[in-house]
Amino acid sequence: MVAVCLHVLGLIFKKYLSYNIKPSYFYEMALCFYDIANNFLLRIINIFRLFYYPISAMQKAIDHILEAREKRITDEDVVRQPLPHQNFRFANPFIVLHHMGPVYIQPGQSSRIHPHPHRGFSPYTIMLQGEGYHRDNAGNDEVIKAGGVQQMFAGSGILHSEGPTNEMLKQGGTQELIQLWINSPKANKWDNPFYQAAIKEQLPSVLQADGLNFRLASGNYEGEIGPIKNFTPVISIIGEIAAGKTANFTATPGYWTLLYIIHGDVVVNDQAISAYNLIVFGKENEDISISATIDAQILFLSAEPIEEPVAAKDNFVMNSPEENEQAISDYKNGLFGSLSF
Repeated sequence: MVAVCLHVLGLIFKKYLSYNIKPSYFYEMALCFYDIANNFLLRIINIFRLFYYPISAMQKAIDHILEAREKRITDEDVVRQPLPHQNFRFANPFIVLHHMGPVYIQPGQSSRIHPHPHRGFSPYTIMLQGEGYHRDNAGNDEVIKAGGVQQMFAGSGILHSEGPTNEMLKQGGTQELIQLWINSPKANKWDNPFYQAAIKEQLPSVLQADGLNFRLASGNYEGEIGPIKNFTPVISIIGEIAAGKTANFTATPGYWTLLYIIHGDVVVNDQAISAYNLIVFGKENEDISISATIDAQILFLSAEPIEEPVAAKDNFVMNSPEENEQAISDYKNGLFGSLSF
């Protein structure tokens, strides 16, 4: 308190000098003295805050801010990709993050990603706007609408096709989604494929407060359980923060924790971050404060690390390059089966 009072008195003294003392040697010396004393007092104030408000010491450090770059995934489709990044490869089990759109689909437009193979991980889709179509050769033929989520565990191998629904292509509209690649432990990579999905209304609300709207898609948080299941703990929360409001997240120390800014501008643990950036936090501590300077939409991710080698190539995520080459060979030799679309 004394340091704060002295700092305020110093500001008053500087204002007095500027109005009452003509530029002179005394004036310059007085300002120099003020700057030295003020810097010292600010250091004392910061030490005081850390000592008396230990909650701030529990904030997670920001290790990386990864700006998404555009990546063409088909002749027609372009996504923003912050992960993997040239400055940071993986946060295993988080291998890939793609943000597609928002893009306007013209009525009558043709748009469909042709059947393609996966092995060893789970493509996980969060539909932000529009509606998407999914078909695979395990027998799943589903539609995911805005606010919903779906996850296909590729396991030992699967073919699938995806894209806007026929109704969306016929009527037109805005399409936007996020797709993550969630890795699987070595012990489960050769399990049989399976599919799971949930509509928006099935996602439990968390972090409930004025100006906040968050839905839990997977994992355990605040006593709620998200509908999407994984082999290891994976928490995914999608939601919105109104301008001027703050959301306070808690992450398990030791977990990988990421935050993707879908839209808007936010301040994260006192650092300004704009849209299309992915934050990778240090594993220590647990508190994350997110304040929106304008209306914002974010994706919060936190997961227990999978401490195993990662070999990712083409559409496969395995533990060694040899396993990827085997997957490529198996696909070329027809061992993944076939799929009409």
